Amino acid sequence: MKLFRGRIFTPTGNPFEDSRAWTAFEDGFLAVEDGRIAAIGPWSSRPEASELVEFGSAALLVPGFVDLHLHAPQLEMIGSFGGQLLEWLERYTFPNEAKFADPKHAERVARLFYDELYRHGTLTALVFSTTHTSATETFFREAERVRFRAILGKTMMDRNAPPELLEDPETAHRESRGLIERWNGRGRLGYAITPRFAPTSSPRLLELAGALHAEFPETWVHTHLSESAIEIEWVRRLFPDARDYAAIYDRYGLLGERSVLAHAIHLDDEERALVASRGSRVAHCPNSNLFLGSGLFPMQQMLESGIAFGLGSDVGAGTALSMFSVMADAYKVQQVRGLVLTPVQLWYLGTLAGARALHLDAETGSLEPGKAADFLVLDLEATPLLEARTRTSQSFEEILAALIFLGDDRAVLECRVEGDLLRSRDLSIPGRPGGATFARVNRRRSAEGGSQ
Repeated sequence: MKLFRGRIFTPTGNPFEDSRAWTAFEDGFLAVEDGRIAAIGPWSSRPEASELVEFGSAALLVPGFVDLHLHAPQLEMIGSFGGQLLEWLERYTFPNEAKFADPKHAERVARLFYDELYRHGTLTALVFSTTHTSATETFFREAERVRFRAILGKTMMDRNAPPELLEDPETAHRESRGLIERWNGRGRLGYAITPRFAPTSSPRLLELAGALHAEFPETWVHTHLSESAIEIEWVRRLFPDARDYAAIYDRYGLLGERSVLAHAIHLDDEERALVASRGSRVAHCPNSNLFLGSGLFPMQQMLESGIAFGLGSDVGAGTALSMFSVMADAYKVQQVRGLVLTPVQLWYLGTLAGARALHLDAETGSLEPGKAADFLVLDLEATPLLEARTRTSQSFEEILAALIFLGDDRAVLECRVEGDLLRSRDLSIPGRPGGATFARVNRRRSAEGGSQ
């Protein structure tokens, strides 16, 4: 058994329902055995162990972040300015995604993609690929190589996009089915059936996507819903017989407990009731909603409707892979809407809420016995300003707030997957260069497993 000693924080439940649904220790231990958390508690109650990894008071152990919606192929176009959703897709997204017909391009971006996620402390993600089967295979292979927990899907599109990105529905169904058989449930990987959104999907494609999910109910469904007003009007013209946008997906069996709907900003009361009744989940992506001018997420209405949601970086409309940035923007959006979020609520949305949305909360999202030992070590002195702010913090909530609003990738000292060091600021994931040193953080090992 290995012990990790330091400050510890973890959500343990939904703080929107119970403000006390979290645990923290000023001087705590995390016991890891065979890649899983064996125990957690105050240092005074630590068990015997064969090895100790000890951090000083300037470090905080937390669960790894869960990103509920992002587009891996859009990594290199992040921050492409100008235009709202539909114009932005035509100007930047579709030309960029066409590059993934080149296997070497896909391999290079896949390596960068997972390295960047680890660098920012994201250990689990729900990911869009492109329409290219080979590129999707590449993203799966690289995730497996670096032990990243990924739920991935090949994008399905058969209309209203450049010809080089389109497939007929039968081909999209056949290729997606093959990917499911090869990758779903393999190690830390899962498959998401991924029609991009209703405007690029014919009724036949949505029908086959729904049939695929019915055949493989353990898969996920990942798509977009009601991101912008112009998009919704387009959907009305394309599906004139549908009551609303959400009803289109429901008609084809694409709303269910394993469905994650990105954005969902502009749902009316009936749509929210439908989404809630089906148990579908929503990915709130505040960075990209602000960047594209799409709208402000109605979180209070989602809470009142009983719809589960977590946070997504989106990328490339999102302007950062950092969940610190996403949490900070989520806070600001709700401030404008009149809802004040606590640091614990924000941290829950970036970790356990995402894991619950993906039905992975038995594995990850919090530091609790029985779960995989997937966690981060955050450096509270990563920058002079962060050090000044956390040094004067009087509570864990103040420390979390400082990290949310002042933190970035420099604060992520270590990423641990099943207890193993997968990335640090000195040691990158395999085949990638590292960065800064372990300044000010004390790490010691002891054969007896006690403090020295």
